[in-house]
Amino acid sequence: MKRKFLKLLKILIISVCTIISITGATLYFSLHEKLPEGKTGIEADNFALKIQKAVKHNQYVKTEYLQWTFRKKNHYLWDKKNNTVIVEFDAHKIYLDLKNPKNNKIISAKKSSRKIIKKAINSFYNDSFWIVAPHKLFDQGTIRKLVTLENNNKALLVTYSSGGKTPGDSYLWKVDSNYLPISYKMWVSIIPIGGLEATWENWSSTESGAYLAQQHRLLGFGIPITNLKAWSNPINKKGEAYTPPSL
Repeated sequence: MKRKFLKLLKILIISVCTIISITGATLYFSLHEKLPEGKTGIEADNFALKIQKAVKHNQYVKTEYLQWTFRKKNHYLWDKKNNTVIVEFDAHKIYLDLKNPKNNKIISAKKSSRKIIKKAINSFYNDSFWIVAPHKLFDQGTIRKLVTLENNNKALLVTYSSGGKTPGDSYLWKVDSNYLPISYKMWVSIIPIGGLEATWENWSSTESGAYLAQQHRLLGFGIPITNLKAWSNPINKKGEAYTPPSL
């Protein structure tokens, strides 16, 4: 009886694994796209400059502080001028010094934890990219290519060939008639399916003047960004003193 049960259990496990494999393969081949070909040069760079003009990149450069909550669970206060970040998730509150990692520490605990600090760093780079990616088109190590889509519209392919946490990742930016991003397709190391498309929506003009998106959708699921604020000095437009909030 026991042998029969084990045999049936084995058959069940093999069947489930087979179904998962078939489903995964079907999903992969139905969604996966090859990285498109494009052309580097002045036209690609000019296209990127038009995108940055649409998102008011000059104002973003002057922005000193950024605050936001990602997926309603990760909270950030980024002192962009000094390149330090306060990160909060779960019950942890972490101070990150992006220039001098030796200064990184957990504020909410007496003892440090490399695992928690590493998670805070990785979360910051991932979550901040969903806000400031259009302002990173000319980062060191980027390659820009102008791509012609099937409908003859133009798009910008940006590859991060070096630097950052995931060198080699590529993003194909689609824009509206005013060059404001509406979505990008991704070829990134953390996602095995190439060409998945995420929207860039709900653009908002911030206190600093920078234009930032507050909503994304990927495979039908929302990626909300709340509590989004950006400012450049301690005095707001109303003449009121602005104190960076404590997380």
